[in-house]
Amino acid sequence: MMGRITGQTCLVTGGTRGIGWSAALQLAAQGGHVVLTCRDLEQGQRAVNNIQERLYGIMDRAGSINKLQADFRSLDSVRHLAQDFKQEYGRLDILVNNAGVLRTKRYLTKDGYEETFQVNHLAPFLLTNQLLPLLKKSAPSRIVNLASDAHNGARIYFDDLNGEKKYGGLRAYGQSKLANVLFTYELSRRLRGTSVTANALHPGAVASHLGEGEPGLFPKVFRTLKLFYTNPGTAAQSVTYLCTSAEVEGVTGKYYAKMNEAKSSRCSYDEAAAHRLWQVSEELTRLRETSYQSIPA
Repeated sequence: MMGRITGQTCLVTGGTRGIGWSAALQLAAQGGHVVLTCRDLEQGQRAVNNIQERLYGIMDRAGSINKLQADFRSLDSVRHLAQDFKQEYGRLDILVNNAGVLRTKRYLTKDGYEETFQVNHLAPFLLTNQLLPLLKKSAPSRIVNLASDAHNGARIYFDDLNGEKKYGGLRAYGQSKLANVLFTYELSRRLRGTSVTANALHPGAVASHLGEGEPGLFPKVFRTLKLFYTNPGTAAQSVTYLCTSAEVEGVTGKYYAKMNEAKSSRCSYDEAAAHRLWQVSEELTRLRETSYQSIPA
């Protein structure tokens, strides 16, 4: 199922632990030159060191692992990440938008946006658009957006994206995950004819670090539920599958549950909502004001 990606360059966001770390390890084991993002450089270096230790026995077949610093709570930091990556690497074959948060209380970023919406949607939207020239240059290339079945039953609150009128942690998380799916579908439509594919993935119920340290009952309940959830290494296999397998080469605009193509929610197929979300996201990220251009509509 997995495929060798010798010589290919991969960027995995949120790669210091959980699914991101495991996916970075697996992609490097398949021969990829992997760059993971980290908020904290020391934590990022530990993640890199741990992966290198795991790869030690297969160094003749493995790729490489490096890190770049970025904080998705700052859109300027996302812009710097894109600039740094393009300066240091001449190609990008695989982009995995994995970084995400779940906040039970409402927090605003320094950009003035609700944190869950920014980290889970606006940041990967901006990063992907700024890296598109490199992805197109490196084509055939792949984009994998980590979504969740939490998008089922969710909606995009265009009149309250910041959660000012009403806020709930799971409500905000569901909205951000629906945004991931809508973004994936719209992106794939705009990428027709470029040999760059974009797919969304629900990796299953995973024993991740999501919601750790949050106030309230959620972390306690989640700790209990994690006893029955899939470990991150197993969950990351579906990420690696979408990134490397010949079975999905050329497949785009799909939603996967683990390694199987699946139906996403009815709301996620609303093309008008997807187009509107794209336009709003361009405005909120000031994408039109940067030297980078989004794909023409």
